[in-house]
Amino acid sequence: MVSTRPQIARTEIHPIQTATPTDQEFLTGIKVTKTTTIAGIFRIPSLGSDRLPVVILMHGSGGMRPNIDYWSQQLASSGIATFAVDYFTGRGIENTNTDQAKLPVLAEIIDVYNAASVLGTHPLVDRNRIAVMGFSRGARAALYSSLLRFQKMYGPEGLNFSAYIAFYTSCNTRYIEDEMVSEAPIRLFHGTADDYVPVGPCRSYVERLRKAGKDVQITEYADAHHAFDNPLLEETPTAFPTWQTTRRCTLVEETPGRIVNAETKQAFSYADPCVELGPHVAYNPIASSQSTQAVKELLGRVFKLN
Repeated sequence: MVSTRPQIARTEIHPIQTATPTDQEFLTGIKVTKTTTIAGIFRIPSLGSDRLPVVILMHGSGGMRPNIDYWSQQLASSGIATFAVDYFTGRGIENTNTDQAKLPVLAEIIDVYNAASVLGTHPLVDRNRIAVMGFSRGARAALYSSLLRFQKMYGPEGLNFSAYIAFYTSCNTRYIEDEMVSEAPIRLFHGTADDYVPVGPCRSYVERLRKAGKDVQITEYADAHHAFDNPLLEETPTAFPTWQTTRRCTLVEETPGRIVNAETKQAFSYADPCVELGPHVAYNPIASSQSTQAVKELLGRVFKLN
């Protein structure tokens, strides 16, 4: 059931020490010594004696949008705390809609791991029940934080995620060893009408993971567009002529740290001709409601909620 009643008992703001490597630095394991302080908003549904399960929430290119508050309330109604990571403000970024190069996309995976480290020391948190959930750009971080290669390089020692949940994520980059992922459930939610990050590459990636024996599923919603769970948006699709999209790009990590356009074999940047403008976004109440129920059921199972 989708809840509309406020469920948050207390809110805390926590600093997160992180780094901002380039994608090449991230993929090759080069340690970045300069740190950045970002913030996590910890929303607590109850103040009892039991330690709480937590979902890390990773926003999209527009920053902390209303869907983050929506999910915090919905998960709190099931007794689940949330830790919404604002990975823009501390870096001096308002959004990346018109210029995705403002922040290397893989840096957010380090943010996920560092957020988990902060949660792992909190007295109210059950460190054995932490999941990660992301939206659009943040969904890519949530999805690919499941890669064992990345966990070995940057993941917190002794801390494993209970689930990886990605809403309308980009799956158009094939990384080295990207079929070697966590054994925890991986769940993708996508609209078939999404022209910002089309669903096709995610279907292909999910199929590869299934063949590798992983616990992965993709749920598709007919006629749903990008950001279908954002209640601030209109239900009629709205185009944004200056927003960048890599919907026509197919990328591959050719050698460790080198991302190329799979067609041209040239190193990828946001000046690549495959980058287009003008994707649409729209709220879809049916897709939002159904995906909310699906996520609650998944988390109820993996967190062993009564």
